[in-house]
Amino acid sequence: MSPAIEEKTSSGQTLSVFVLIDALGWKYLEGREFLADLLPYRHPLHTILGFSSGAIPTMLTGLPPSQHGHWNLLYYDPQGSPFKWLRYLQFLPEAILDSRVCRKMVKELGRRVFGMGPLFECCVSPRLMPYFNWIEKRNIYDQAGIAGAPSIFDWLAKQGIPYRVYSYHYATDAEILGQAKQDIDAGKSRFFFLYLSEMDMFLHMNCTDGRKIEERLRWYEESLREVFREAREADPAALFTIASDHGMTPITDHYDLVKEIQLLGLSMPQDYLAVCDSTMARYWFFSDEARRRIEELLQSRSCGRIVPDKELQQLGIFFPDRRFGEVIFLMNPGWILSRSIQTESSWRAENLRSMCATSRTCTAICCARHSSSRLVPRPHHEDSYEDEKKDFRGLFHDRNRSCWC
Repeated sequence: MSPAIEEKTSSGQTLSVFVLIDALGWKYLEGREFLADLLPYRHPLHTILGFSSGAIPTMLTGLPPSQHGHWNLLYYDPQGSPFKWLRYLQFLPEAILDSRVCRKMVKELGRRVFGMGPLFECCVSPRLMPYFNWIEKRNIYDQAGIAGAPSIFDWLAKQGIPYRVYSYHYATDAEILGQAKQDIDAGKSRFFFLYLSEMDMFLHMNCTDGRKIEERLRWYEESLREVFREAREADPAALFTIASDHGMTPITDHYDLVKEIQLLGLSMPQDYLAVCDSTMARYWFFSDEARRRIEELLQSRSCGRIVPDKELQQLGIFFPDRRFGEVIFLMNPGWILSRSIQTESSWRAENLRSMCATSRTCTAICCARHSSSRLVPRPHHEDSYEDEKKDFRGLFHDRNRSCWC
């Protein structure tokens, strides 16, 4: 950062600290004193249907996925897929092509050769990868990291405001909090974005254990209080905000949708393609018969539903080219797919206690020291969920695209 920019911003720009705690839903803060003395403006927030891959870019850009282009990580793109060469290996038996060794090879090639980014995973069989592409080729916390729209970090750079970003790409939550205190004390930046990701896995494993949750929240509260104390010493008018991208819903039931679809006798990729996440299955069809039979099966299941186009449009996740799915089947809150991208790779569904879903338990949060047109003061224990719930698309940007955090 140039000395000129530092001098300009240190004298005229209020210091701001924005903390994103992954998966810390309103359910876990409602009725708690969590930093209530520092953050009196508190609300549940509408999140984006799906996962963090859509929610966080929306938070960073102020736009819905249909405009910034990020929703699920894997999307249908047979023309642009960097893995079209895998079609020449279709002669290999499935036991070899879909082995751990082959998946590892595809993952490393994607990360190191094809520019898919450091977080790329071979989420489906390599036999199917020629049909798909990966949305997060860049670090979304960098400048120009979101393909379809400028983010808060692009805005800060354009305004000449020095800032620091901390995420799991480079450090643990404890390391992030410690480094942020040092950097605030150094006085070289005026905007600090802290992404604390470890709460997500913690809640996956412990979302029904009240004692462990209380201990973990106490640790975050004490650690963040130290960061905010450092910020106020540097700038008494410092602005603080804590937000989350979603909450957690305890798992109550499992359903093996993959098995049910396989029993229809259809073939991938000849008849259809499917990508099954933990709580959502997405389908593309190459024959009318495949579409009819799969839709009939999905419509007959009480554990979930097909999301209609009108609802997708209302939620800001409708894509006319159907890159994220021609049919999207959403599991009911509490239900999880027994086999999915997550459970077939590294996680076992029976060892998880919660997954992201569309329910009150998955509502996100925003707690702030300051007020705005989007936040009004309220007692931290008051329960007015439906009336007070807000949309986090405006956390960083107002209608004039100006930063207020």
